[in-house]
Amino acid sequence: MTTTAPPRRRAPGMSPDQRRAMIVAAALPLVAEYGTAVTTSQIARAAGIGEATVFRVFADKEAVLDACMAEALRPDHAVESIAAIPLDQPLAGRLTEAADALAAHLARVGPVAGALMASGHGRRQPAGANSGAHSGDRERSMEPIRAALAELFEPGSLRVPADQAAAVFLGLLFARDRTGDPGTAALVEIFMHGALRGERA
Repeated sequence: MTTTAPPRRRAPGMSPDQRRAMIVAAALPLVAEYGTAVTTSQIARAAGIGEATVFRVFADKEAVLDACMAEALRPDHAVESIAAIPLDQPLAGRLTEAADALAAHLARVGPVAGALMASGHGRRQPAGANSGAHSGDRERSMEPIRAALAELFEPGSLRVPADQAAAVFLGLLFARDRTGDPGTAALVEIFMHGALRGERA
């Protein structure tokens, strides 16, 4: 007696947005490694799809690279991490956690954005874009991060507006590699109490 296997059911197809997100996720580590030299064939293999499928949702390789840059610059993870910091702990602890969240964000952004800009993609403007589009994207990506940092300060505890204090703190974090990293705890200490001993004149 023979039995007939039930017909296999096809998995539901992806929407174009889901397909784009899947391709970008597969492309990000390749872009970090190869920059603009990455090929759509490499990306397709990493995504487990045919190369033609890439071009069903992206006009060309440049569109894939633009999407990778946009994804790398997304501040969502950093903002969520900062927003989750408990406000009932001392300010130094809050800022230390925020610095760690920002370091993780930069570790994700840096390889992709650096590889693309080093290989010329950051200087290429998409059709219709204004000059400085990528730098504008980077600046816009920092706005929600600054806002999330500003929420860490208690109202009335600052001599400057909270958003200005958040911008200064970000500046210290971004400068740490260029000025010799003293460590997160030391940066937080300098931000909160300054670099001079004794009382302020």
